[in-house]
Amino acid sequence: MHRRIIVPGALGAASLMLAIPASAAAHSPGAPGIGDPYYPAYGNGGYDVSHYDLRLKYQPATDRLEGTATILARTTEDLSRFNLDFLLDVGEVRVNGAKASFTTSGEQELEITPKKPLDKGSPLTVVVRYSGVPSSKQAFGFTSWHRTPDGGIAANEPEAAAWWFPSNDHPLDKATYDVSVQVPDGTQAISNGTLQSTSSRLGWTRWNWRSDQPQATYLATLAVGRYDLTTGTTEGGIPVVNAYSRDLGANDGAARASVERTGEVADWLSEYFGPYPFNALGGYVPNTTTGYALETQTRPFYSPRQFANGSNVSVVVHELAHQWYGDLVSVRGWKDIWINEGFARYAQWLWSEHEGEGTAQELADYTYASHPADDAFWTVKPGDPGPENQFDGAVYDRGALAVQVLRNEIGDDAFFTVLKGWPAKYAHGNASVADFQRYAEEVSGKPLAALFDTWLFQPSKPDAPAEGARSLSKAPAAPVQPRSWRKIAATNDVHAH
Repeated sequence: MHRRIIVPGALGAASLMLAIPASAAAHSPGAPGIGDPYYPAYGNGGYDVSHYDLRLKYQPATDRLEGTATILARTTEDLSRFNLDFLLDVGEVRVNGAKASFTTSGEQELEITPKKPLDKGSPLTVVVRYSGVPSSKQAFGFTSWHRTPDGGIAANEPEAAAWWFPSNDHPLDKATYDVSVQVPDGTQAISNGTLQSTSSRLGWTRWNWRSDQPQATYLATLAVGRYDLTTGTTEGGIPVVNAYSRDLGANDGAARASVERTGEVADWLSEYFGPYPFNALGGYVPNTTTGYALETQTRPFYSPRQFANGSNVSVVVHELAHQWYGDLVSVRGWKDIWINEGFARYAQWLWSEHEGEGTAQELADYTYASHPADDAFWTVKPGDPGPENQFDGAVYDRGALAVQVLRNEIGDDAFFTVLKGWPAKYAHGNASVADFQRYAEEVSGKPLAALFDTWLFQPSKPDAPAEGARSLSKAPAAPVQPRSWRKIAATNDVHAH
């Protein structure tokens, strides 16, 4: 019950001021960005999400998506208002059970004002009812929703979530997920994690997926269409679910010959990176014209073009390496992309060695020799490439070259200890290039600031190291191209989008 106080004049104004609790005056809007200088509008301030529950209905014929997102979070400051990143049309928002007012701003901001201000440290339940046609929405001049002949796909980096669910869209705010999708009978809905159940009623089938370990928003994926699903388990007992569009045409065989080796590759990578970090595994290949692949957590996305020239297990190695370097340990900021891409590319070099198609050192020598000093390749700084060069080929190749130089500097024992220890140290969290340098110094007992600065942060070709039995200075003037080079180069555009 509320009492209206009516007092004339200045006394009334003073009384009203006194009636407002001091704590309420301190509440303020949460920031519309999480503070990443590469993408100032991505993510939001003032709260931390723990879980997304998404109940969706999707009609492939019209690309219409309807959904109810229930977001569990906790406030990290006193909030009068907060934002979610989202693009579809919102019908209703509730905060802690009460209807909230909302509006939109900027490219993708959903501004929510709860009925009552929110105190710091309070549990927060946000329910958003929404609908729309994802392929009709753009932000910053592009779309991250891919229409296919039989449905649609959400898979992109550094963003994709805003096209299918409201979120705090930055890797700093990881959460668990339940994704329940209703689609017409005969259509499949693929997402991350484990398939909990399916059920059919009145011409519709509901697919229920669960990711019960922390996952960044850009690593959440949704694919709806007509897929052939295969299942199995790794030697370590991890369930594997792979999915292939029924309309891959000539690429079908090569796609399956590559992605069906997912369990084998994951077991092999665990020898270098430690136990596979999640309870589900797989990959999916939709009928899409995009050319890249993406490490969507537990179930990477591969475009058919990755297999246009035949099977390519190397791209599977790349995306599965990200399950440790990028997914289990995610970037603190998008400038830290080297920790994702340099090590995923280096995993391909290790696979080449494993397959007898060129050692990691031979690949490093060839990479170094292939780019003269005046090549723009050397102007990209893998340790902080800038948003315009975040997925430049140099981040991958120069990034992997820096990893090999680190290996030569600290020796194999310390190097492989770092390779396995890093994912364990920062498991389910976020870390930076500076964190990695400190960790490598701690393990090796060597100062590495000069090495990291030279190979990751200087916009010029470094001199070949002067020491080390396997240093680049020992390489011939024109190294022979390793046999694996073309396969690895075929994945150079895995994230070129």
